Amino acid sequence: MTTSETKKKRSPLVRVVLAVAALFTAWHVFASFLWIAPTSPMREVVPGNALSSYMIPFFGQSWSVFAPAPINGDYTFKVRAQVEGDDGELTETEWVDATAVELSMIQYNLFPPRAGIQSTQVASSYKGSFDDLNADHRVVVALNYFEDDFEQRLEDKLDEYGDENAVDAYMPTEHMATAYATQVAHAIWGDGVVRVQFEVTRQNVIPFEQRNDADATLPDPTILSPGWRGTVRNEGQSDEAFEEIFRDTYEGMQE
Repeated sequence: MTTSETKKKRSPLVRVVLAVAALFTAWHVFASFLWIAPTSPMREVVPGNALSSYMIPFFGQSWSVFAPAPINGDYTFKVRAQVEGDDGELTETEWVDATAVELSMIQYNLFPPRAGIQSTQVASSYKGSFDDLNADHRVVVALNYFEDDFEQRLEDKLDEYGDENAVDAYMPTEHMATAYATQVAHAIWGDGVVRVQFEVTRQNVIPFEQRNDADATLPDPTILSPGWRGTVRNEGQSDEAFEEIFRDTYEGMQE
């Protein structure tokens, strides 16, 4: 009897599992190739938004650490709130650096959670859309909007100063930043939060040309300070899960 004849045959279940694993591996390699490769008609072989839905958020990749345009600055997202007490009086809190709280989750961590970069992404998106606003828009953004339907009233006011495309691009990032600020505020100061304010800062690194200058200092930061906003909560979000992680991390930093 030969060796091949004595070799134990794989069961049907094992064969199915191996086939599925092989197909999944082939799909993952193909999807990663399409995602990384320059945009081309080849992407259309994957219908709809199936490719982006598969790659984001777990398999997304960024090559912005390399030339010609590597990351050259840090973002900070700060939050403060107005909190209503039992007597109905509003108290204004101190600023909390949400980015510092999140970064503490990933420093010295071999398996950093994606929760450690949320505020950086929110701040980056916000600044990108803010930069496209004109001078009149920026004056409006700095005003307080927190009464009923404040987001629509803010958008209507911005539209009065033209460039609707820039306004259309700005409002979703303002909504996202306000919603994130609301979650941070509720996580730290509880259900009494009635208004929030966020501040986005970008601090560029020392220019490459000055890399060998021991006296070189960091460029002045750019600080964006919108006015006070009402609270915003998106459908389906888990305030409890966010609070559990964010508040524990924040309180750990205070010890």
